[in-house]
Amino acid sequence: MKSPIPDYLNSVLENARPNDDGATASYIDVLAKAETNRLAVALAMVDGELYSAGDDEIEFSIQSISKAFVYAIAIEDAGLPAVLEKIGMEPSGDAFNRLSLQKGSNRPFNPMINAGAITAHSLVVAPNATVEQRTERILSTLSRLAGRQLHVDEEIFEAELKDANRNMGIGYMLKAAGIITCNPAEAVRGYIRQCSVNVTVRDLAMMASVLCNSGVHPVSGERIMPAESARQVLSVMATCGMYDGSGEWLATVGFSAKSGVSGAIMGALPGQVGIAAFSPKLDERGNSVRAVDICKQLSADMGLHLMNSSQVALSTVQTRVATILAGTKSTDPHPPNCDREVIVFSLRGAVRFAGSERLTRALERDLSGPHQEACAVVLSFRETYSLNEIARRVIHEDIRRLLADGRNVVAIDPSGILQWDIHATTKEHSPVMVETEAQARDQIGGAGCRAVTTSEGW
Repeated sequence: MKSPIPDYLNSVLENARPNDDGATASYIDVLAKAETNRLAVALAMVDGELYSAGDDEIEFSIQSISKAFVYAIAIEDAGLPAVLEKIGMEPSGDAFNRLSLQKGSNRPFNPMINAGAITAHSLVVAPNATVEQRTERILSTLSRLAGRQLHVDEEIFEAELKDANRNMGIGYMLKAAGIITCNPAEAVRGYIRQCSVNVTVRDLAMMASVLCNSGVHPVSGERIMPAESARQVLSVMATCGMYDGSGEWLATVGFSAKSGVSGAIMGALPGQVGIAAFSPKLDERGNSVRAVDICKQLSADMGLHLMNSSQVALSTVQTRVATILAGTKSTDPHPPNCDREVIVFSLRGAVRFAGSERLTRALERDLSGPHQEACAVVLSFRETYSLNEIARRVIHEDIRRLLADGRNVVAIDPSGILQWDIHATTKEHSPVMVETEAQARDQIGGAGCRAVTTSEGW
C-alpha cells in the first residue's frame, strides 16, 4: 500500500499555486531575482519520518528563521537569565528591521526582530568571541539540526552585506545602549552570515521537529539543545515569529512559526510535527504569501491549532500477527484461510494526525515486507478513544487503498468511531465491519476457527 500523505501534500501545493500575490524581497539583489514559481512543503514527525512535495530539494537561504535557533544557542552559551537581561520577549508591533528599543531597559523587544537577533548572535560562545568562532558554532549547530552539513551561500552573504546600512545602524544603536559589548560591525557581519546559510524545506522541517521533540534530534537521538531552551524558543516564536502579523497568525493558524524573506516558513507543533513551506513571493509583512496559504490549509485540515479543544492524549499503534487454524473439535469445519497469516493493527487512545500517520506507515511497511502474503488486514478500534477529522480521513484513505490493492480488510469498531458508512457505496468498496474479535475471526476463517498469536488478545 502506498501512503496517501505525499498525495495530500501535492494537493495542498496545487491549492496554493494559483495565488500569485506578493513580490520577492527587492532590497537583496539575489532574492529579488528568485524564481517565483517555486513551491514546496515538508512535514517531519517527531520519530523522524519525513514527507515532502514540490521543489523539496531546492536550496534557499534560511534568513530570519536562523533567529530561532541562534536564540537557543545563546541561551545555552550565556544562560537564560543573561539573555533575558539583554533581549525582551514582547511583540514589537513594528517592522522587523526598525531601529527601536524598549523604553527604560533599552533592550530589543524580542529575538525575532533584527535588533534582538543581532544581540543574540553577540551572546553566542562568549562576549569576546571572534566572528569566526561564532559562525562555526552556529553553522555546526544548524547542520546537526538538519542532519547534514550545511553551507553559507557566499553570493547571498555579499549581496546582503553590501546593503547592510540599516542593520549596521541597529548594531551601533545596540552598542551605544550598552546591550552588546563586541564590535557592532562584527556582530552584524556574523548575523548576516548566519542568515545566508542554505537549507531546503526538508532541512527546515527536520530542524523544527527537534524543537517539537524537546531538543532531541528524532533520527540521531542526539540532544542538541536543553528541553527548556526548546520550550523558550517555541514560546517566543508563537508570539513574535511572524513579525507584526504574529497575533493574527496565532489566532488563525495556531502553531509556533518563524518566517524568512527568502520565502520560507517553519512551523512546529510540540510532540507532533515540524512543518516547512517555501515560495519566494512575500506579503507586505515579509511573509511568503503561498507558504502562509499552505500553513493555513495544513492547520485547518490536520487540526494543528494549539488552542484546539479536542482531546490531545497520546495515541499508539500496536501490530500483531496471528495464524488461522481449524477448531479443536473433529467436527469443526476446515477454515478457508487455514494456516495463513492475519495481521492486526490496533489503535489506542485519542488519535490525531500523528497517530494516523503511524498507522499508515505501519501498513505500508508490513504489507510490503514481511507480511505481504497476509490473507487479511484487521484494523481494531476497540481501544480508540477518539478520531479527529484528519485522522479519520487518513484512515479512510488507507482502507480505500488496501481495498484497491485487493486486500481483505476487517474493521473491529464496536462504537462506530470510524464512521465508515458515510463513505461506503458498495460492499466491494467497503471493509467488513464487526464489533468483536470473535466476529472478525469468523469473517476471515469461518465459523469455529481459531487464531494463534504470540500476543495477548485476538
